[in-house]
Amino acid sequence: MSSESASFPTSVVWDESMLAYNFGPTHPMNPQRLALTARLASDLGLFDRDGVTVAEPFVATDGELGTVHSSHYITAVRTADTNPDQADQALGLGTADNPAFPGMHDASARLVGGSLAAADAVLSGRTVHAVNFGGGMHHASRSMASGFCIYNDAAAAIQRLLDAGTQRVLYIDVDAHHGDGTQNIFYDDARVMTISLHETGMSLFPGTGFANETGGVGAEGYAVNVALPTLAGDGGLLRAFHSVVPPLAEAFQPEVILSQHGCDSHVDDPLTNLRISIDAQREMAVSIRDLASRICEGRWIATGGGGYNVTSVVPRAWSTLIAVAAGAPIGPKTAVPESWRSYVLEHYGAEAPLLMGDGADTWWRSWEVGYDPNDDLDRTVMATRKAVFPLHGLDPWFD
Repeated sequence: MSSESASFPTSVVWDESMLAYNFGPTHPMNPQRLALTARLASDLGLFDRDGVTVAEPFVATDGELGTVHSSHYITAVRTADTNPDQADQALGLGTADNPAFPGMHDASARLVGGSLAAADAVLSGRTVHAVNFGGGMHHASRSMASGFCIYNDAAAAIQRLLDAGTQRVLYIDVDAHHGDGTQNIFYDDARVMTISLHETGMSLFPGTGFANETGGVGAEGYAVNVALPTLAGDGGLLRAFHSVVPPLAEAFQPEVILSQHGCDSHVDDPLTNLRISIDAQREMAVSIRDLASRICEGRWIATGGGGYNVTSVVPRAWSTLIAVAAGAPIGPKTAVPESWRSYVLEHYGAEAPLLMGDGADTWWRSWEVGYDPNDDLDRTVMATRKAVFPLHGLDPWFD
């Protein structure tokens, strides 16, 4: 049975309590993107599919948060929660990106609890795949909020896996923005390989994530960054992904893969420039799922992340992610349910797309066809391969 027609035990984390992660009506991180994703997934029948369970997130304890965040920072978040006017802006709290609001601690810790629940489900063997599309808060560092992210749920889930005895975790981040917080939390830990493919920091926040960021002492080669040209497009991103991720995954041999699927790389996202289609985002999700199947007995945890086109992009991207995880036969040519389109029109005044995909051409050039030194995309891929591949016994030209 091919992976495209298989069914996989899949746990999906969702509850309306996750909508409490709300920075206000004018902030780009609109929680309705989660509600619309859940509604579309439900209308597609994904929540009723055999093998799919919907799990409720819990509020992570201070002890669980403290595995990846400093106690001083957790206290500061609690202070900002109860007294927003006293938020410590030096720690990234109470800023334009991360406004303080009552209930912020619990709302942020609940997203962490969602990814911890996903990790627990995979660790226990109850499921093979787990999806927390409300997670992926990858900019939060050990002691600072950043880029709409208060606590780093992906890092907490990785640490949960490590604390349970997992020896190697591969983190793959395909958000348009560099996964800086997750990278930095594990920068000195060779048990975790972080791979981030993102729009170059020359044109996009947070301004980091270049090829020379390769890991700390004792973990050289375990931080991997592909700083994509600003207007990379589907073919460029997919060429970069397939030129870097599978060879390193095979060399690293992770026991679990955790991926972040921010869909703000989409051509219609208001904050970024990469010009990626949902079709290409789906292809990367399928590739990650198949890597997990081949390397680590299927163990795969997927999170959401960025994505700011609330009605036409985010719900389709993350419902597609759930479908890929579950092995549901939903692809780019699948019709968007009329019930969901009518709901979007009635409640948001927006005409939703007719299909789950964008009708994009996702053809990409394999690395085997050769390296073009005059191509911006090839130069950035080669910079990454030269910086990291030899540290894992790989040839940057041919592997």
